[in-house]
Amino acid sequence: MLVLEDGRTFRGRSYGAVGRTVGEVVFATGTTGYQETLTDPSYHRQVVVMTAPHVGNTGVNGEDDESSRIWVAGFVVRDPAPRSSSWRATGELEDRLELEGVVGICDVDTRALTRHLRERGTMRAGIVSGAEAARPEDELRAEVVRHPAMAGSALAGEVTTSEPYVVRAHGDPIGRVAAVDLGIKGTTPRRLAERGLEVHVLPASSTFADVQAVRPDAVFLSNGPGDPATAEHQVALLRQVLDARIPFFGICFGNQILGRALGLGTYKLRYGHRGINQPVMDLSTGKVEITAQNHGFAVDAPIGEELRTPYGRARVSHVGLNDQVVEGLECLDVPAFSVQYHPEAAAGPHDAAYLFDRFVALIRDTQTGKDGAR
Repeated sequence: MLVLEDGRTFRGRSYGAVGRTVGEVVFATGTTGYQETLTDPSYHRQVVVMTAPHVGNTGVNGEDDESSRIWVAGFVVRDPAPRSSSWRATGELEDRLELEGVVGICDVDTRALTRHLRERGTMRAGIVSGAEAARPEDELRAEVVRHPAMAGSALAGEVTTSEPYVVRAHGDPIGRVAAVDLGIKGTTPRRLAERGLEVHVLPASSTFADVQAVRPDAVFLSNGPGDPATAEHQVALLRQVLDARIPFFGICFGNQILGRALGLGTYKLRYGHRGINQPVMDLSTGKVEITAQNHGFAVDAPIGEELRTPYGRARVSHVGLNDQVVEGLECLDVPAFSVQYHPEAAAGPHDAAYLFDRFVALIRDTQTGKDGAR
């Protein structure tokens, strides 16, 4: 049984591990990429509802994980595939869920559930199976309500790397990036390395001195879970980066942190953006790109106006076409920009890959400026 915070319940069959779990229930609209979703640290403490009706068709494999484990708190699907059908599959999805202790439910009307969340907003929910499902519904709902809400939760420290590590550049390195891991997906440093950047991935607790010790040509802040209003340490770090005029690029959580560093506010979206089919317009070019997203918070900033910040002028660079949410920020007087989505394109699409090239160009421009100054 799936028990929502507002009292609504859905019954189905156990899928994955048997037991109980609680988290914020959200829906993801991608028609593929469930393995990347499950292993994305940004989904930590969330119960994910797949809106695509058939899940598990391609099984699981050893190549598509975005981290070393599954992070979702629970998994909700309508029709699980009875067996996988893909030459890349090395196992079945349900077996993987069971192995990692992920409690799930299937044979649920995910369309009705998604419509409910769209109208009522994301909320806490629990999944119970086996003997747990025999407990009274009121008792289960009370347990769900006692679970911490996502608003006010600081979670980056729970998903970050425990030790720094390096992803070597492909070919001769053109620069070095200090990437602060707030819940980074494995594809992201690989995309940077493909462009000749040596990536030093650092824990979320890293100080400005830790960043400087890498001697970076640029700084990157990754995606990650939790409420950006709790990220005081990372906001302070980024302000030091901006003061030092080190080129900066942030995605998802990193975009929200840039917004806060510039003096802007953040707020919780009603049901968020999750999936690989989210349309965004680049306001500088007018080009529309289809993007991969996973966020429940957004930056509060006026669109179409030049912003005055402690670091000079800035503007909203990208906007979501479904609901006009801020999807990117650009500083005009310091070398910094960010987007709210995932240009690493795991599991696609690839429309936003140019942003990594833009980051490289920003690094090269800054390097050229330093050379000229000398």
